[in-house]
Amino acid sequence: MLPWLPPHLVAFPPVAKALDEPDGLLAAGGALTPEWLLSAYRQGIFPWYAEGQPILWWSPDPRMVLFPEEIRVRRSLAKRLRNGGFVVTFDHAFERVITACAETRADAEGTWIDDAMRQAYLDLHRLGHAHSVEVWQAEALVGGLYGLSIGRVFFGESMFSHVPDASKVALVHLARRLRLHDFALIDCQMHTPHLASMGARDIARETFIDYLEGNVNSPNPADLWPTEPP
Repeated sequence: MLPWLPPHLVAFPPVAKALDEPDGLLAAGGALTPEWLLSAYRQGIFPWYAEGQPILWWSPDPRMVLFPEEIRVRRSLAKRLRNGGFVVTFDHAFERVITACAETRADAEGTWIDDAMRQAYLDLHRLGHAHSVEVWQAEALVGGLYGLSIGRVFFGESMFSHVPDASKVALVHLARRLRLHDFALIDCQMHTPHLASMGARDIARETFIDYLEGNVNSPNPADLWPTEPP
């Protein structure tokens, strides 16, 4: 039986108790407060649910991650990075990025970024935990991504593109910045061909947890999230 978490006590079952089918489903209930979310990510757990469902918490095995030094930039993408007319910023438009991510998913197969989820990450952004990468073209926001930065780990949540390769441009800039600041990895959560093409790969959940234990308590560099255009 799936454990039900009461909203007043921040406590998760061990991730080893997550189901094999569906892969990684650990518990239901709890809340989307900063306390719940920060505790979850530190333990390798994230929320993901569809409209009409309770909050569901996941810790899949294997886990897809991207090591910043392993970001793969193919020749066509390198050309777009040089000549695409993109300007990349950090934390300039977090609310617009998460809204665009929700709209993009709604146009496809539905979104897990409902109003409650959106508000939860806006709260984390105001507290300095959630961050965005924005990609601009001719002063229009054309792509981006957002996630959480805890210690030396970035937990990616979602990305969007309104023009070809814009989300890839955001990911490349994020990986390069995190590498400069000695981040251990970018958590990509679930396997996707898109992320695999960028150099992300699957690792065992146990290995992922080892990385978290060794890195989430490290301090964030003060200049990690610049707010001025490059």
